[in-house]
Amino acid sequence: MTSNPRQLPVSERTRLVEDLWDSIAAEQSALPLTDAQKRVLDQRLDAYECDGDSGRPAREAIAEIRTRS
Repeated sequence: MTSNPRQLPVSERTRLVEDLWDSIAAEQSALPLTDAQKRVLDQRLDAYECDGDSGRPAREAIAEIRTRS
């Protein structure tokens, strides 16, 4: 295997990035949130709870996005 990822085909680089991201996601507790991130999340949760709008099913949103293309 080459030490320069740019020499790999795009499909292999994509797989490498996906594998790397999956390994990071599996260890989410190793990446604690900052106080600022916690405040933003709390604000967003409060806004969601006050709004009361539960949104719409993902399949509807995806279908709308696909019609825009």
